[in-house]
This record gives sequence, C-alpha cells and structure tokens, in this order.
Amino acid sequence: MPPRLLLALTPLLFTPLAHALDCANASDQATMNQCAAQEHKAADKELNALYQQITARLKSNPDSKKLLVGAQRAWVGFRDAECKFASSAVTGGSVYPLIYSNCVTELTKARVETFKNYLKCQEGDLSCPVPGQ
Repeated sequence: MPPRLLLALTPLLFTPLAHALDCANASDQATMNQCAAQEHKAADKELNALYQQITARLKSNPDSKKLLVGAQRAWVGFRDAECKFASSAVTGGSVYPLIYSNCVTELTKARVETFKNYLKCQEGDLSCPVPGQ
C-alpha cells in the first residue's frame, strides 16, 4: 500500500462506527446487551441531573445535604448488590449483561421517581426533606 494512501485511510481507522443501534428490533445477544447498557446510561444520566437539582436546593442546609449523600451512597450499594443477586443465576453467561443492566435500570428509574417527588415538595411541607421553591 502506498504511504500516501495509508495516511489518507488512517483517520478512518480511529473513527468510531457511527451506526445507531436498532434496539426495538434487536435480535442478537450482543445488541440486546448494548441496548440495555444504553438504557441504563440514560436512566443514570437523568438520576444524576435530579441529584444535582436536589443538592442545589439543599445548599443552605449542609446537614441535610450530608444525609442525602449518605443515603445515595447506600442506595447505590444496595442497587448494585441487589442486581448482582438478581442476575446471579446467569453469571458468566452471555445474557448476564442484559439481566444485570435491566435490573440496574429498573431500580434507577424507581430512584428517579423518588427524586422527582422530592423536587415537587411544597414550601412548608414538613414531611418532605427537600425545600420547595
């Protein structure tokens, strides 16, 4: 191969494939695993955005913020342990990433709903740990 042609093709070797996954019609395990990981990533992104909103509302209350941080760390530990257990029947199998990711996504979406409810608190609601706006 001439050196110029090799140099011209070099950028193509380092460019990630730009094809979108067709998750609705995924038919092989690798694609299903990738789609499950993608869904988990999206749920985690939403959770992190809500977490940031809550911590911003708690900026004037460092004790509550510290409790939130502790609760979130404990929740992450629970989520990971629960999903390891829930997917333990398929550990080492090709379906494991799918089962584990689906579990993590399901629990993350439940935590998202909890955070959304915290952000809906009305001013003066003493049963809610996040001050309303």
